[in-house]
Amino acid sequence: VQLQASGGGLVQAGGSLRLSCAASGRTFRSYTMGWFRQAPGKEREFVASIRWIGLYTMYADSVKGRFTISGDNAKNVVDLQMHSVKSEDTAVYYCAARVVAGDSRDPREYGYWGQGTLVTVSS
Repeated sequence: VQLQASGGGLVQAGGSLRLSCAASGRTFRSYTMGWFRQAPGKEREFVASIRWIGLYTMYADSVKGRFTISGDNAKNVVDLQMHSVKSEDTAVYYCAARVVAGDSRDPREYGYWGQGTLVTVSS
């Protein structure tokens, strides 16, 4: 199974950016897909997740109201729409998949990871 993230780039503060992640490879069904990010010198942190059953979403407080996670379970695709970006949103963004039941903000509980896509917010 491979997760391919795309859509990163340079964006001005206050602007918008959309990240996408697609899973490919052997057939698998994820329970939850999420986005995490890691800034230089910092630990990887939770950004948002979507549980396919009921389309339940969770967000980090730092992005709530600015970012929206959405996706298509049948296609194993998840997107992250980012609005009103700030300099502190600069990081490498990773998509991840969790195949066991339960919601989690802990990156250790996600078993599949994409390669990351860099988002740089200029002020």
